[in-house]
Amino acid sequence: MPRSEDALARDVPRDTAALPGAAPRPAETWLRIVQVHDRITRRVDSALHRHHDLSLTGFEALRRLAESPGERASMGEVADAVGLSRPGVTSTINRLVAQGLVIRERASGDRRLLHARLTPAGRERVEAARVTHDDLVAHLLGLLGGDAAVVTDALARVSAATKTRC
Repeated sequence: MPRSEDALARDVPRDTAALPGAAPRPAETWLRIVQVHDRITRRVDSALHRHHDLSLTGFEALRRLAESPGERASMGEVADAVGLSRPGVTSTINRLVAQGLVIRERASGDRRLLHARLTPAGRERVEAARVTHDDLVAHLLGLLGGDAAVVTDALARVSAATKTRC
């Protein structure tokens, strides 16, 4: 005689939150996000320093300049693109200027506005470093396997929801 659905489901928890791993607590999710960000950042920063004499922050600033019209952007645009404060971007650009990778120039329309522009040496350095960066990041994030699209979508939603600065 067939058993009813209730009898079949009697030993199966109805609340998936009670199942280990089925619904991680926010604290666990936060810990994993922080750990992954920290570990990937340190690994990529180390590789960029070792192979290209660039910090990850310096690389990101150079990459943003390389992708900007005329390979030039205001300090504010670089700060926003890289996620740095104004003093942080100034410090980063200072280091890149000292290395001969970037020059500062005044905007023609508003002499108060300072721009950073990539030099030919900066273009060469960012192109070489891009391969190291992108290959290492692809390798590490490849560990997500088939979950990459789901993780990317979920993180994009959280990012969009938190985009406005307080």
